[in-house]
Amino acid sequence: MNIVLVGNPNVGKSVIFSRITGVHVIASNYPGTTVEITKGWTKYKEEKAQVIDLPGIYSLESLSKADEIAVSILKEADLVINIIDATNLERNLNLTLQLIERGVPLVVALNLWDETKHRGVEIDIKKLEMFLNVPVVTTVGITGEGIKNLFERAKEAKKKDSFTRSEDHRWEEIGKIVDNSQKLYHHHHTFRQLLEEASVKPITGFPIALLILFSAFKVIRFIGEGLIAYLFDPLFNNIYLPILTKLSSLLSNNNFLHDILIGKLIAGEIDFLQSFGLLSTGLFVPLAMVLPYIIAFYFVLGILEDVGYLPRFAVLLDNLMHRLGLHGYAIIPNFLGLGCNVPGLLATRILESKRERFIASTLILIGVPCAALQAMVIALVGKHGGGYVAIVYGVLFLVWLILGLILNKLIKGFSPPLLIEVPPYRLPPLATVLKKLWMRVLGFAKEALPVVFLGILVINIFYYFKVFDYIAVVTAPVIQGLLGLPKEAVVAILVGFLRKDVAVGMLSPLNLTAQQAVVGSIVLAMFFPCIASFIIFLKEFGIKAIIKLTLIMFISAIVVGSVVNITFTFLK
Repeated sequence: MNIVLVGNPNVGKSVIFSRITGVHVIASNYPGTTVEITKGWTKYKEEKAQVIDLPGIYSLESLSKADEIAVSILKEADLVINIIDATNLERNLNLTLQLIERGVPLVVALNLWDETKHRGVEIDIKKLEMFLNVPVVTTVGITGEGIKNLFERAKEAKKKDSFTRSEDHRWEEIGKIVDNSQKLYHHHHTFRQLLEEASVKPITGFPIALLILFSAFKVIRFIGEGLIAYLFDPLFNNIYLPILTKLSSLLSNNNFLHDILIGKLIAGEIDFLQSFGLLSTGLFVPLAMVLPYIIAFYFVLGILEDVGYLPRFAVLLDNLMHRLGLHGYAIIPNFLGLGCNVPGLLATRILESKRERFIASTLILIGVPCAALQAMVIALVGKHGGGYVAIVYGVLFLVWLILGLILNKLIKGFSPPLLIEVPPYRLPPLATVLKKLWMRVLGFAKEALPVVFLGILVINIFYYFKVFDYIAVVTAPVIQGLLGLPKEAVVAILVGFLRKDVAVGMLSPLNLTAQQAVVGSIVLAMFFPCIASFIIFLKEFGIKAIIKLTLIMFISAIVVGSVVNITFTFLK
């Protein structure tokens, strides 16, 4: 049995989806497209039912790819739950009437019901149900209020004959329904509503944005460092290291297998960061150094998403983003890229044109360091002082800004207006935030571990056949001359194609100066994306776009790295 959730963006659809499904859900692309749908399972009428959460849409008639997929899936639905924002009844009813016209078995969830009394909205549910001629249930997704009643009333939903009416007729009907079932009354603004308005006004919005971003990164660092100090380091050093040391002794007679699994011993001992074995560095870097910051970042991101701040951030930055050939909502994929570039790239699907998506994706891959990379940069550069870390971030931001301005000039097209729904601020349920966190962390682990293992395996084989020695000689004029890095840094730069965070970790044993650490971090951040991002970009844009991206990355990384190196040298 298929239950389909459909509704406009920002109506609380995902929260209700989380309420009615279990922990195990699947997010995947609809076959043959880049449109993502989410599936889960629940119990309905004493049997297991599949629940499909469609992307937020406004209409079944605009024939965008998301709309086409929605229409296709609705044909196979045994039950359709149309989720409506109770505070914006008129806007939401257009989609509702289109669903009714198609004759699908329909129940309407009038969500955000608790918000109506705060916004001076009064709805007569019985009259609304009479006009629509389908079951209507009030719900509050974040608390679960009305969910049980929703499923009870859903049993009344029946498949009906389809019919058509003109758009003008439909809007006339919406007007009549709203006039007869809804009343608006005056109410005083609450503190929350005043804060909502202040968040999008430039004079107050930018200070609020800076405060939120500063606080977010402080919390991320606090949680990440806490997890490392009190959980992951003790686990690896006190429990895992003795086991690995015994295994190392057992493999002491087989140098090749020992180097592959355990890596090189440093001063006769296993060094998790420098040994570069599959079971040492291969597990330690992604799990003990990167995962803690990934957990912290996605926890904070989930809160900002569900509270409703990110759309306001988009509105606030709309003017700036237009200068980069984008509109304000493009800041959301860029912000997601700070956690992991892969979801950042996938999130560019919310943008309207291929031109916008290419510009946004290029900026993410070159100027937006993921959380894993940031963790390693902070570890490498931070030991020289916080000011040097600030230089890395400052240079990457300037690159992001200047490159966006250049791409906007070179790539033909226009920036469309910003048309997004800005939801009210809400306090998200902790269970929903933690569920989203679990899904994202699990996705990172599945993506990162195999690639890190592959990368370390390739490194060991290249070392064995002395491939890096040859490459170091060939690239010396660039690596040592322009960038001022030791020739051994070429290994890290090549490994960056597999995992940038691992690549930065490989710079640590080279005893770099502050200048070299800054230059190396910037070049690696701007150079080839990790292989997962590379594959996603290739799937999304094709081979011609990946060639353009490669040229942009190579030129940008070498030019910026050289300029930073020369500037440091000049200022000495």
